[in-house]
Amino acid sequence: MVTKTTTIYLVRHAEAEGNVKEFFQGNTDTEITAQGRKQLEYLAERFREVPLDAVISSPFHRALETAKAVNAHHDLEIRTAYRLREINGGDWEGRAWSELPSLYPAELDLWQNRMWEFCAPKGEAMKEVYSRMREMLQRIAVEYAGKTVAVVSHGCALRNFLCWVEFNDITRLHDVGWADNTAVSLVTCAVTETSRRWTLEFKNDASHLPEECSTLHHSQWCRYETEKEEAAT
Repeated sequence: MVTKTTTIYLVRHAEAEGNVKEFFQGNTDTEITAQGRKQLEYLAERFREVPLDAVISSPFHRALETAKAVNAHHDLEIRTAYRLREINGGDWEGRAWSELPSLYPAELDLWQNRMWEFCAPKGEAMKEVYSRMREMLQRIAVEYAGKTVAVVSHGCALRNFLCWVEFNDITRLHDVGWADNTAVSLVTCAVTETSRRWTLEFKNDASHLPEECSTLHHSQWCRYETEKEEAAT
């Protein structure tokens, strides 16, 4: 039986308005910040010598601009896929994180402690994100069997897919951890006619960014979430 291994780089978008103004940006189509533009310069250099056969991106502006940086030295056509979008936050969209404890205490408790059960009012359930990301990446692995692909998406969406690859258990979402903006993960998929075998090579690597360009080092909310998860492990 012939096996073809697909190599997929998973890239989180560069810093956008919601990351620094600290509101839930989900499906809100926000712009890249000035700091995000600097991050993209380092990301482009990281991918300069990486052989790529395709670049596929979420259609949101912050992801597409990031895909252009990944593609800067490759001149490939950037495909977009709506299924790579971020979670739809429903009534949370555009809300400051500081507002959520008083407005949506029950939902925020799920986000912080039982993320796999989370669903904002009028929003998308976390379980739906987990399923659509798994299905979309499976499709990409088969379509590009034997090739190397960069996929640009969003923090929560990528977290769900990485959780599936690493643990095959949505209740382990908190164990995946948050990725910095422009962080890169690498997965491979051994594809045959009857099977798909996934391997996580590395995850959430932002070593291309100097500390002064890191969103995680400067965002109050990101630091809180990261420290809380580290304390729980």
